[in-house]
Amino acid sequence: MQPQQKPRNVALRNIAIVAHVDHGKTTLVDHMLRQAGTFRVNEVVAERVMDSNDLERERGITILAKNTSVVWNNVKINVIDTPGHSDFGGEVERTLMMADGALLLVDAAEGPLPQTRFVLSKCLERGFPVIVVINKIDRGDARPEEVLNEVFDLFCDLGATDEQASFPVIYAVGKLGVAKKHLDHEAKDLAPLFETILEVIPPPPADVDGALQLIVCNTTHDDYVGKLAVGRVARGKVRVTEELAVIKENNRLLRGNVKQLFVFEGLKRVAKETVEAGDVVAIAGIEDANIGDTLADKQNPEALPRIVVEEPTIKMRIGVNTSPFAGKTKSSKYLTSRHLKERLEREALRNLAIRVEPTESPDTFLVLGRGELQLAVLVETMRREGYEMQLGNPEVVTKVIDGAPMEPVERVTIDVPTDYVGVVTERLGTRRGRMEKMAHTAGRVRLEFVVPSRGLIGFRGEFLTATRGTGLLNTNFEGWAPWGGPMIRRANGAIVSDRPGTATPYALHHLQARGSFFISPGADVYEGMIIGEHNRPNDTDVNGIKEKKLSNVRNHGKDENVMLAVPRTLTIETAMEWIDADELVEVTPDAVRVRKRVLQCNLRERRTDAIEEAQGIG
Repeated sequence: MQPQQKPRNVALRNIAIVAHVDHGKTTLVDHMLRQAGTFRVNEVVAERVMDSNDLERERGITILAKNTSVVWNNVKINVIDTPGHSDFGGEVERTLMMADGALLLVDAAEGPLPQTRFVLSKCLERGFPVIVVINKIDRGDARPEEVLNEVFDLFCDLGATDEQASFPVIYAVGKLGVAKKHLDHEAKDLAPLFETILEVIPPPPADVDGALQLIVCNTTHDDYVGKLAVGRVARGKVRVTEELAVIKENNRLLRGNVKQLFVFEGLKRVAKETVEAGDVVAIAGIEDANIGDTLADKQNPEALPRIVVEEPTIKMRIGVNTSPFAGKTKSSKYLTSRHLKERLEREALRNLAIRVEPTESPDTFLVLGRGELQLAVLVETMRREGYEMQLGNPEVVTKVIDGAPMEPVERVTIDVPTDYVGVVTERLGTRRGRMEKMAHTAGRVRLEFVVPSRGLIGFRGEFLTATRGTGLLNTNFEGWAPWGGPMIRRANGAIVSDRPGTATPYALHHLQARGSFFISPGADVYEGMIIGEHNRPNDTDVNGIKEKKLSNVRNHGKDENVMLAVPRTLTIETAMEWIDADELVEVTPDAVRVRKRVLQCNLRERRTDAIEEAQGIG
């Protein structure tokens, strides 16, 4: 006897768009929205319209997963745009629960990269049918046929089923909004892509008569209705004014009332009275609902499996700003440990890839995440909200397995011109990198290394300098390996101000031979503030506020012409990478500074002693 087929909502599709960073996901979604008639003919629409966050627009990457929808041939397609950077992999893992299939974008020149492997493995684990889109086929160095073979090999490596490995292929130019099923076909629009989605992606199950089950995959805020819980209705119906059970961790039950219901139509949220199984919904009124919770029928509450994301690999201490300049910025609103604690705990509830733990000090918190970029984005967001804080140096999260200390390792994929292979191999060798693969393609070389995660802290800037900006570097978490012993973070010491005051051109000019500076003349400094990088491994304390002595005696010689090199501008990310164990980053809404942990010169340890102590596993 054939098993009874579950009813399905044939007028609906739920699809996630996944890819490596900068392979064109958000640009493709732009054209899907335009060609599906989401915008008026004369409506002005910004590029990468889904990247609505200021930081996303500035950096040119997607940080937060977002929902939208298009209608094609009377079928509504819910589209989930996901981040491509490995540091934001937690966003991908939880939002895949809202989809029934995936669109995998791969650059026609770069081919599959580390994050391509990560997102594809998550899709295959969930049993999704996958549509492969070979994007950017208009690039001069495009090699779509070779890339297709590489993608097929990747499916096989990840253990795809025969059905999944027989994936349909679309060739596209996302920035022009055109797609085709064969390379020799003419491309006019995205119709072949929409048709393939309707053919390949199954309609969602639509068991509307069962007891309600909905897992919260995202939370957002609306200025008018407050907190919104976003998720897909797995079973049953949800109605306005209905009372629901909120199933928390350990099956703890709370109650909540649905004040308003919204579905996603284009870039807007549209209010509805009832939403049935299969659709993606945003619910207002249930303040206690957090990511991973199940919203269920109050009479018959049944929990869905909680969302599980991979463990953090990087940790960093965030504490109250204790520098002499603390609280002196007019735009600083939140300065206390209470403010910091509340904000970090709020972030941990919204982002499952972030964890916050207490430390021995009530003014400092340990924040664990996937990578430096994720933590830097969190700090930059807080800074723009008016928070002041100080950051410790990023460290790796270690484990003890079978009595042995273990550390995380990353698979690093590097694409560089042939001339830079030697310097890159040498630099990664000093960071305990082990080369595993090398492939030559048209004047460039692709290298694969396995490197301890702590060896990559601060490496990205060094890599771009060594390859003169021509290299591409991508990383992905590989696993755990035995602790590899001490490793030097930074070869050079710091130039440290030994007194407070205002930096002068005269003083900086005479100190220029010692290294490069982070400040310009006229900048306020304090004792213990780092004003530059020393040429040598040791730290040096200097007087950066010294002025030229003037007298009434006329000098017959020519006045010295002060010529200063342009200072290096530190961002939160570059400052986090640069500092060592005995140093801190001071972050305020108006400035990013670096300083010594102990400000007084006579109380400070030698840099070499501090490094040796910090490199111990304990």
